[in-house]
Amino acid sequence: MKKAAAKKAGAKETGAASASKLIDGRIRELGDWRGQTLARIRDLIKQADPEVVEEWKWRGVPVWEHDGIICTGETYKAVVKMTFAKGAALEDPSGLFNSSLEGNVRRAIDIREGEKIDEKALKALIRAAVELNASKKKPAKKA
Repeated sequence: MKKAAAKKAGAKETGAASASKLIDGRIRELGDWRGQTLARIRDLIKQADPEVVEEWKWRGVPVWEHDGIICTGETYKAVVKMTFAKGAALEDPSGLFNSSLEGNVRRAIDIREGEKIDEKALKALIRAAVELNASKKKPAKKA
């Protein structure tokens, strides 16, 4: 997928199928270790939460949601960054968070070329983020 096509998609692409196609395109577009890493992260997220919803927001950022944002998958020259929307509220016994540690809400994991992902710990962190989102879900209003 070309960058121009991604920009045309706008701030938020509607529909999970469209967002998934845009994420597929980003992975192909990168065509290097970053694309492979983003694809692996995506696979692990889906394994941890089969009900996850993929979104495409903020002019080209893959976002995974379940009762709210779980995390994003940003790609930069030297890192693939997973930013957990409520990461500061999550237990991280394996010490995966290594970026954005000073904030009050978010936490991130920067993955560099050649680094091995602790898949078991990452899936546990994703599940914890889903549980946190579900616990904060507002009850439906009565008619």
